[in-house]
Amino acid sequence: MGRILAIDYGQKRVGLAVTDPLKITANALDTIPVHEIFDYLKKYMEKEDVEKIVVGLPRQMSGEFSASMQYIEPFVKGLQRAFPDKEIIYVDERFTSSIAQKTILEAGLKKKDRQNKALVDKVAATIILQTYLASTQ
Repeated sequence: MGRILAIDYGQKRVGLAVTDPLKITANALDTIPVHEIFDYLKKYMEKEDVEKIVVGLPRQMSGEFSASMQYIEPFVKGLQRAFPDKEIIYVDERFTSSIAQKTILEAGLKKKDRQNKALVDKVAATIILQTYLASTQ
């Protein structure tokens, strides 16, 4: 059984989360600089069986795509070329960053840790993945 990989794509960093092989839990995986993401994903998928890729879909409150879509569309096209056998699914990512920050705050982390944007990206990817898992049950 393959895992599901979630991606919170940003202009500087990419937050990653992954399910367990049974697809029950979502776990933060890593945060990678944008320019390293395809190499990282290729190495990861050589070691782990990934069945699907879930990508955060940036929308505004009105439901329209946000300006970030101009970066995400080319990235997803690159994913499709690099991993043609993987199903790629968009998941609405509205509020994931603010939920991630709130989650980190509630976890009781020190101020320095709460300001770590890489941690926020990885937690946001986990929330995107949890949202997807909840929608499939």
